[in-house]
Amino acid sequence: MSVARVTEIISSSSKSFDDAINKGIKRATKTLDNVKGAWVQDQKCVIKGSKVTEYRVTLKVTFVLKD
Repeated sequence: MSVARVTEIISSSSKSFDDAINKGIKRATKTLDNVKGAWVQDQKCVIKGSKVTEYRVTLKVTFVLKD
């Protein structure tokens, strides 16, 4: 039987939501072992004038704890 834990990651990008997700996962896997999945809980964007300047995502990252 495995035991998993979920942690929240907030990531941003000036390019896209996909890029923000990839940056968040890449950073999470640097410090968390056995990352198995992620759920995009929320997406937000920052608008200045009439342009989107930043894409933000809140991720719930699941990783399995070692025995």
